[in-house]
Amino acid sequence: MRNVIAVYVENKYGVLARVAGLFMRRGFNIDSLTVGETDDPAYSRITITMQGDEYERHQVINQVNKLHNVKKVKLLDAESSVERELLLVKVKNTPDTRGEIMAAAEIFRAKVINYTVDSLCVEVTGEPSKIKAFIEVMKPLGIIEMCRTGVVALERGGTILENK
Repeated sequence: MRNVIAVYVENKYGVLARVAGLFMRRGFNIDSLTVGETDDPAYSRITITMQGDEYERHQVINQVNKLHNVKKVKLLDAESSVERELLLVKVKNTPDTRGEIMAAAEIFRAKVINYTVDSLCVEVTGEPSKIKAFIEVMKPLGIIEMCRTGVVALERGGTILENK
């Protein structure tokens, strides 16, 4: 089962290493991890995706919650959250593939952000399933290089994670 965990932490040296280290020590794999400063520069928000059953999820949340500098931990429910991811992908640009790449970019509401005679760089944002689908479409066309941000997520409505 895929789990998305939001962690509100003090923006201090070593906090991210402690959170990631906990996963390593417990033998849990992180599928994606994103971190960034919040509207208050004293705090950061970490979004972690991982696979695990209810027991593993419970263990991770309890252990992360005990870490120094962690203010709040919350499991985000897919039904009541908005998830997005960013993909930058560089694809071979040939006369044979150019039209198909451009058509796929339009269908997926992607943007061509760099064009050279031998490659196109495309930016795609959306739910992880959309990102995965776009990658599958690009594979036969010749992916040269790609980079994904990992999931960022917020709960819908007025609920907030901050420990105010």
